[in-house]
Amino acid sequence: MKKVIDNPRLIYKCCKLYYENEMSQADIAESLGVSRVSVSRMIRAGQERGYVQIRVISPGQLGSSRLEESLIRLCGLAEAVVIDGEASLGGADQVSVLRTSLISLLEAELRETDYVGVSMGHTLMSIYAGSHQNAGRIGCTFIPMVGGVSLTGQSTEAIHSNQIARGFADMFGGRYMEFFSPAVFSDAALMQSFMQEQANREILASYDRLDAAIMGIGTPDSTSLSTMEKAGYTTRDEIRAMTERGMVGDISLQYFNAEGDGSPFRDFNSRVAGLPLEKLRLVPKKICIAAGREKAAAIRAAIRGGYVNILVTDTECARALIEAESEI
Repeated sequence: MKKVIDNPRLIYKCCKLYYENEMSQADIAESLGVSRVSVSRMIRAGQERGYVQIRVISPGQLGSSRLEESLIRLCGLAEAVVIDGEASLGGADQVSVLRTSLISLLEAELRETDYVGVSMGHTLMSIYAGSHQNAGRIGCTFIPMVGGVSLTGQSTEAIHSNQIARGFADMFGGRYMEFFSPAVFSDAALMQSFMQEQANREILASYDRLDAAIMGIGTPDSTSLSTMEKAGYTTRDEIRAMTERGMVGDISLQYFNAEGDGSPFRDFNSRVAGLPLEKLRLVPKKICIAAGREKAAAIRAAIRGGYVNILVTDTECARALIEAESEI
């Protein structure tokens, strides 16, 4: 495993707990799951790197600390990471910074024995598909949060949850499980019967022991719709009908409204093979990575629904979330 004392975000968190929260080194060690020696070394490293001055400050490359603190306070998050989202930072550069920020966060938050759910989609695919030679070896078990078999012959393997679980396991030197099931069934009863197979029961049992979940978030825009249509997960008519009923986003193909309520879309959600939204609420660390102002409404709804408590985003999306909460 990569040395914890080399992780900038963990050093920052350690210093913040010590100097601002006035926790003892022994309590910090227990809270972070590290030794007291590591805590002492990280406090010293924080001083040497300039993270500790008159107050504890976040390393510049990890985003705007003011926006992060505002998100945590206003949205009730446990943690937030905000990267530069100005016009000068876009495309591959922004993906690279998001990747680096998420990897650093995961190195600080995850432990060797953790079971970690992963959703599907291009956002998570871009994390493991890029250069990751600096990722620490965590050794977690990564588990698909939704079935990984497409209903069409379209080449969409890269966004499937099985491939993403394998990619994250490779990146962090961990293990993974595979979920050989259609993502969406034509009939809920048929799905329930299929899930009684032994291999599928093992996947369902693993959902009860998840320590963390890593997810992107979908919105009813043309890009998301095109991807879902090609994979055979949904149709244009289904998306249009759910949007008319107030749908603002989805996590692992399960849709919800602006209040984070998935019940108006139970007819569709009940046919999705994977971790139900109500069980996602029970996962201790619910990590969402999503950028762009257009994602703000869906992220806000997911936070309200209890599906997200740790957010990695950009400044544009962060500002939109803060503006929306400040208007209440």
